[in-house]
Amino acid sequence: MQEIIYLNGRYISKDRAYITINDRGFHFGDGIYEVIRFYKNKPFCIDKHLNRLKRSLKEVRIEFPGISATENICYELIRKNKLKDSYAGIYIQITRGSHPRIHHFPEGVSPTVCINSFPVIPRKEQLVDGIKVITRPDIRWLRCDIKSISLLANTLMIQEAIELGARECILVRNGIITEATHSSVLGVKDGKVITHPDSNYILPGVTKSTVKDICRENSIEFIEKAFTEEEIAGLDELVIAGTGNEIMPVVRVNDELIGDGIPGPLTRFIQKKFFEMTYEKLAGDKWWDW
Repeated sequence: MQEIIYLNGRYISKDRAYITINDRGFHFGDGIYEVIRFYKNKPFCIDKHLNRLKRSLKEVRIEFPGISATENICYELIRKNKLKDSYAGIYIQITRGSHPRIHHFPEGVSPTVCINSFPVIPRKEQLVDGIKVITRPDIRWLRCDIKSISLLANTLMIQEAIELGARECILVRNGIITEATHSSVLGVKDGKVITHPDSNYILPGVTKSTVKDICRENSIEFIEKAFTEEEIAGLDELVIAGTGNEIMPVVRVNDELIGDGIPGPLTRFIQKKFFEMTYEKLAGDKWWDW
């Protein structure tokens, strides 16, 4: 079956989808993106994702009046690609548009809008056993709150992590843990969840906000306060959270174990609550046993 994508107002097969080399996303990475998770045709936190998309567009001054229609496009792509009974994702990318290469914003251009769906295989083994991560200096720009398609720094660091047998790279700016290459970072100490407060240094995580809600609803203290790379060794538990990783336990950082080297009890509790909201409530599935 030919994959169907949405490009500039049309549903077309992927092999017929072309974008000019004058697109500013190609020249400058001048665009933003968003990823939304679907659990058997039911999206998770789609309103939060679309609001973040709208905010990123505003911050980079791309005018796109079609946000209100985006949700229906997502559902239609899931239907057209026969993903209604599957775990799936939606990738939305909007660039400033096409124009011969100039650095300043061109006048009279329309944004390039490309949206596609894709199957998602849950990372069950890693969610059960936990993963290893590495730490590296945060070499990105100073507007990480914008979900920009300019991700070269992120790709360099996640590539290094993969080559070292890890699954993510946690970023450190002036000794402070900010986030990971495509995840929020949350530490657990003495029964409290600690994470960097939202700022220009990190993306406001949708999954992180869900963890915050879970903690509030279950009387778990959630502290939005930066912690240092040195403090990682003293944490009881460590988690990365994101649309792709969901609630992913971290059991090793570089060459050091976190806690006992297995996912801890508070991580398991948060996972359980998150999976009940997603796999169980939305998809009618339950595969975990804690």
